[in-house]
Amino acid sequence: MKKLPSTNVFAILFMVIFGIIFVFLFSRLMYIQASGEVDGVDLNKWAEKQRTASYTLDAERGRILDRTGMVLADNRPSYRVYAVLDEDYSKNSEEALHVKDPVKTANKLAPVLGMDANKIAEVIQNGQERDAFQVEFGASGEDLTEEKKEEIEKLDLPGIYFQEGQKRYYPNDRFASHVIGFTQQEEDKLKGILGIEKSMNSQLTGQDGYISYQQDQYANKLLNPNEILKQPQDGENVYLTLDQKIQTFLEDTMSDIYEQYNPKQMMAVVMNPETGEVLAMANRPTFNPNTRENIDNWYNDIVSYPFAPGSTMKIFTVAAAMDAGVYNGNETFQSGRYKFMDGAKPVRDHNWGKGWGTITYDEGIRRSSNVAVSKLVWEKLGTEKFLEYLKRFDFHQKTGIDLSGEAAGQITYKWPSDKVRTAFGQSTTLTPIQLMKGATAIANDGKMMKPYVISKVKDADDSKTIKETKPQVVDEPIKAETAKKVRDLLGTVISSEDGTGQEYQLDDYSVAGKTGTAQLPDPENGGFLTGRENYIFSFLGMAPKEDPELMMYVAVKQPELENTEAGSEPVSYIFKSVMEKSLHYLNITPDKKTKGLSVDSIELSDYKGQSVEAVKQSLGKQKVQTEVIGNGDKVRATLPQAGNKVLPESTVMLLTDGDAVIPDLTGWSLREVLKYASVYDLKVEHIGNGYVVHQSVDPGANVKKGSYLSIKLELPNGSDNEKSGTEDRADADTENLEETDESG
Repeated sequence: MKKLPSTNVFAILFMVIFGIIFVFLFSRLMYIQASGEVDGVDLNKWAEKQRTASYTLDAERGRILDRTGMVLADNRPSYRVYAVLDEDYSKNSEEALHVKDPVKTANKLAPVLGMDANKIAEVIQNGQERDAFQVEFGASGEDLTEEKKEEIEKLDLPGIYFQEGQKRYYPNDRFASHVIGFTQQEEDKLKGILGIEKSMNSQLTGQDGYISYQQDQYANKLLNPNEILKQPQDGENVYLTLDQKIQTFLEDTMSDIYEQYNPKQMMAVVMNPETGEVLAMANRPTFNPNTRENIDNWYNDIVSYPFAPGSTMKIFTVAAAMDAGVYNGNETFQSGRYKFMDGAKPVRDHNWGKGWGTITYDEGIRRSSNVAVSKLVWEKLGTEKFLEYLKRFDFHQKTGIDLSGEAAGQITYKWPSDKVRTAFGQSTTLTPIQLMKGATAIANDGKMMKPYVISKVKDADDSKTIKETKPQVVDEPIKAETAKKVRDLLGTVISSEDGTGQEYQLDDYSVAGKTGTAQLPDPENGGFLTGRENYIFSFLGMAPKEDPELMMYVAVKQPELENTEAGSEPVSYIFKSVMEKSLHYLNITPDKKTKGLSVDSIELSDYKGQSVEAVKQSLGKQKVQTEVIGNGDKVRATLPQAGNKVLPESTVMLLTDGDAVIPDLTGWSLREVLKYASVYDLKVEHIGNGYVVHQSVDPGANVKKGSYLSIKLELPNGSDNEKSGTEDRADADTENLEETDESG
C-alpha cells in the first residue's frame, strides 16, 4: 500500500511534539530533584509537615480560693463517649477495636447513659450504613463524670472510647456567685464570662503546650520521630479576701429572707474597715454557676447598681458638719417642715411632716430627721462646702474595687433642691460599695480605705506569690476625732429609745449605724412609687462601736410585708444574724454583756501523739464535738490545726496515725465534707443542699489521694430551697424586729 506524503509529515510532527513534551517534563523533573521546590514550596518541608503529628497539651485553669484556702472554683475532668465503627481500625490487632455487635453494645450502654437501647443501636447502625468512622450519642454521651467513665470501662465494650475535656466546677453552688462568676466553653477553651472568672481570665487561663512527632502513613511513630515537647503552663491561683464562714452566714440568712419575703432585689456586703477587705458579698436573685440556669441578674449590684441611698447618706452629712466645726448637737431646731427658700418645695420629716416639735440636732439625727440635715447643709455648712466633702469621700467616682462591671453614682447638684435633698439621700445616687468605702473613714478614724476582693495571686503550684494586695489608704476626708464623734452619735441611733435603729442592737456587741429607706421612681407615672412596700430598706452599721472590726451594708428592695411588719424587719434580721455570728467566729471580744450570751472560744492544743480516746474526752469536757478520721489509736493532727480557736458545739476532726479511711459522712454538711476532702486532696462532687444522705464510697474504705467522692445532700425537711451549698449547722436567729425610719 502506497503511503501518502501527508502521513510522513504528521508522524514527524507528532514525534517533534512528544519530544518537546518529554524534554520539558524531564527538565522539570531534574529541576525539582535538584532544587527540591515546586511553585515555591519546599518539598522536604512539605513532606516533613505531612509526616508530623501535632497535639495541643491543654493548660489547666487556675483555681479560685477564699482567704483560708477553701476552693471556690476548681476543675474536674469531663468525658465524651464515642463509638468507633470502621473495621480498618482493628487491622493488625488481635482483638476488636471497633464496635462489632451494635445491639449488645446498645443494651449495655443504655442504663449507664440513661438512653433507650434502641436509640443507641439506631445511632450505631446508621453510622455503619454511612460508612462513618465514629459516632457520638448526643447530650447523654457528653459531660460524663469520672465515675460514669469508670462504670462504662468496666463493661469492656469493643470500640467504645472517651475524649477527655476540662469542666469548671463550683463546689459551693450559689456561694458568692456574682463575685466568683463563671466560665463557658469557647473554641475548646474555658473563658470567664462574669466576676473574678472574667476580670482575672488571662491569669487563670495559663498557656497551652504541645507535642509533635513524625509518623508513617499508618500513624505509627517513626524510629527517629524528632519529637518536640512543650509543657503547658497552668493558670495562676487567685485567692480572694472572702471568708468562707462569713460568706456562708450571709448566704444562708439571705436565702431565708428571700424565701420568706420574696423581695425584688437584695444586696449585702461585709468588710473589714481597717483594711478594705471584702469578707462577704451576696446578691439576690442569684444563680448556680454550675448550671447557669435562669440567671435573672447578670450584674453584681453591690458594685453596679447606683441608686439614691436614702438616710444612710446622713452619716456623711453629719460627718462633714462635724469636721467643719459647724455641728452643735445640743442646739435646737423646729422639726417637721423646712422651707429653705422661696419657691422651693419644703423638706418634710418622714412622719408626714409632723416632726417632734423643737428638738436638738443630736435627737434629730437619732430620729433621722430630714429637716435636721437639710438645715445643717443650707444654713451652717453651705452647699459648696458640702460638695467638697462629698468629693473627699470619693462619691464622684468609682471606688476602683478589683471587680468587673463597677459603675459610679452621680452627684446631682444643679438646683438648690438637689443640693439640699442630697443631704438626706435623695437626688444624688451611689452604689453600695461607694457607701462602704466612704464609711471606712468613719470606722477607721478618718482613714478611707480602698475596697478589694483579690488577696493574692500565686503560681499553679501554690509555691510562689506573684502578686499580693496590700491595704491602701486612699484619703483622709475627716479627722480622727470627727470619726469618733460620728460613731458615738450613730451609736445612740441604735441604743437610745428615740433612735430609729433600736432593732439593730446585737446581744454582745455595741453597734454604730444608720437606717435608710430609699424612694423608688415610678417609671409609668413619674415621681415616686407609693405604698409601704415600694422602697429600698437599708442599714449601714459597724461593730464594736469604739473600734469597729466589721462593717456591713444590707439593702432589701420591695419585700412582701404582712400588715404588722415593717420594711426594716428583713434588713435587721440579716444584719443581726450575720454580724453576731461573724464577730464571734473572728473571736472579737464582746464589749457588752447582756442576756448572758457571751461565748468564750477554745484554743486547740497540740494533741499529736496522744491517744484518740484521751483527746475525745478532753475536748468533750469543753463541749467540743469530735470526728475520728482513720483507724489508728494515736492522733496525728487535728483539723482545725493546733493553735486555732473554736466555739463550743463545733466539730474538730482527729486525724489518726492509722490507715486513712472514708468515714460515714451521713449528717455532715458540705463544708465539713470539703474540709475533710482537703486533707486527702479528694475531688468532691455533690447533688442537692443540706446534709449528706448518701456517699459513693462506702465507710471504712481506704482513701486514695486525688480520687473522686460523690455525695448527695438533702435538707432535714426534704425540701430543696435556695440555701447555700455550704450552709452552717446552726440555725439563724428568728427574732423579728420593729420599723425603721421612712425618710428619703
